[in-house]
Amino acid sequence: MKKEYDFTKGRRGPVVRPRGKTRITIHLDDAVLEAFRERADAEGRGYQTMINEALRAHLSQAADRVNAATIRRIVREELRKTG
Repeated sequence: MKKEYDFTKGRRGPVVRPRGKTRITIHLDDAVLEAFRERADAEGRGYQTMINEALRAHLSQAADRVNAATIRRIVREELRKTG
């Protein structure tokens, strides 16, 4: 080993950054979290993976529901409220 190392270009954090996932902190209802944990235990899977899959499914369904007709309907409803 060297007596001294040059850390002037060093950075804090993991050496290799994970790709595709980001660590966050969110607040979930206790009942929701417990339900996912119970289902995950029953299936032998991770509850965070199940939450991620549920969110992906919701986003996929939401993307399918929003189309030009839906947007026009919403705009008409909002305009009626203001006029």
